[in-house]
Amino acid sequence: MSAPVTVEILVVGNELLRGEILDTNTHWICRLINSRGGRVTRVTLLPDIEEEVAEAVRSAIARGVGVVFTSGGLGPTDDDLTLAAVAKGAGVALTLDATAREMVRQRYDDFHAQGVLAEGGLNPFREKMAWLPTGAEPLHNPVGTAPGVLLRAGRSVIISLPGVPPELEGIVTHSLADFMDQTFGAGGAFARSLTVRCNDESIMVPELSRVVDRYPQVYIKSLARALGEVPELDILFTVIGGDAAMRQTLVDGAVAELQQGLTALSIAHWEKSREADGRVS
Repeated sequence: MSAPVTVEILVVGNELLRGEILDTNTHWICRLINSRGGRVTRVTLLPDIEEEVAEAVRSAIARGVGVVFTSGGLGPTDDDLTLAAVAKGAGVALTLDATAREMVRQRYDDFHAQGVLAEGGLNPFREKMAWLPTGAEPLHNPVGTAPGVLLRAGRSVIISLPGVPPELEGIVTHSLADFMDQTFGAGGAFARSLTVRCNDESIMVPELSRVVDRYPQVYIKSLARALGEVPELDILFTVIGGDAAMRQTLVDGAVAELQQGLTALSIAHWEKSREADGRVS
């Protein structure tokens, strides 16, 4: 099996650090990337401070991360500074991009024509969203006004997305469809869950450890519940990458061996299966 494409997510916003807004974007991106056969290796939540975001971008590039997603900070206000930080972290200047400028103008005109906004066209604050890191590609936003941005830096691709969930999802689903196919190919993930009639993980440790050692390509994780709720535990088995038949064979083998071991311990169990297919609802 070839190594999965590594992905990091940089989430930008003081409102998230203050707990005023719930970060659902990270959950959505993580599910999507893993379902496509990639591997999210790090998520960083950052304040609206240009140098801190720039340093996070710089570090990700130095690590050779395959794809870096940034979320938030693409709007017209002064605290929307993600693109300036990405440019600084990548060591390039900010420049006014003609294509992005036209995208922004067109979206404001569209919303004005629909009666959503009082006026269309551009002003200096709207035009701010068209200043991109030099060499970057603007990505059409089918939901809002701020374009997404794709920048290649070293071995990394940095994709900057708005923080509004429908806008982020719209850009990824529509404007990044070809990129996702080219980057992750036909990669995927296969997972099964085993629900065990037991509320004490420590009893299962010997069997879990044995199966983990036997199947290093399968990620096996027991999910503890609060004691006293339900006398059950869920155990997840996941394989990312490789072809579909291999993924299922590996997971089936690991599940069967653990079932045998748990049966010997007289722990009853049942299971559920799912094939992740790259679609996130």
